[in-house]
Amino acid sequence: MDSKKLALLCRDLADNKKAENIVILDVRKLSSVTDYFVLASGTSQPHLRAIVEEISSQLRDVHDLRPARSEGTKNGTWVVMDYFDVIVHVMHTETRLRYDLEGLWGDAKPVKSAKAVKVAKAPKTDKPAKKRATKA
Repeated sequence: MDSKKLALLCRDLADNKKAENIVILDVRKLSSVTDYFVLASGTSQPHLRAIVEEISSQLRDVHDLRPARSEGTKNGTWVVMDYFDVIVHVMHTETRLRYDLEGLWGDAKPVKSAKAVKVAKAPKTDKPAKKRATKA
């Protein structure tokens, strides 16, 4: 699996557990260490554990991928999973604000979500809109 597909998959897995503010940063032109950062926030320790477990178990069980190393604990406020070309950061909301990785890597391009690109449009009809009756 190429690194961009892995990053997108990690984003989707984090989204499965309702992670907040999920961002993928393309750091290929800025770092020789990795291609993408996936940043996700959780609101509590149980929420962080659920996000981390979803990503790690699905990548292990379905795709036979394991992190080269993992830092932080599921009981902490920041867990890092290193999949070589993709590094996943799962952080408590306050920790994410404090360390501001998006600011530190401000030159990195965010990867647009296919979901965000699609804009729902109302279907066009030839019928004029009906006026609602109002009381005088």
